Amino acid sequence: MFKKYKNKPKTIEAMQFTEEYKDRCLNALTGQHSPDIEMGRPIIKVTTIHGEIAIVRIGDWIVKEEKLGFYYPIKDYLFKEGYTK
Repeated sequence: MFKKYKNKPKTIEAMQFTEEYKDRCLNALTGQHSPDIEMGRPIIKVTTIHGEIAIVRIGDWIVKEEKLGFYYPIKDYLFKEGYTK
């Protein structure tokens, strides 16, 4: 039987990958990541804590894992639903 669970609130570090701040995002990242182009638009390929390559597209948020050098992307609408300043 399924039971209901609540998310524990925690504080994260994140930045939004935008056209305006794409260079700042790249400069702020450590660890394994690489800029690329997809259909004429900039993307960033980041390595997740699970060793997978995730793609960050314009408008996505880059969330910093607690373990240095690892990140994961979150779509803007999901980020806005789940996080506040």
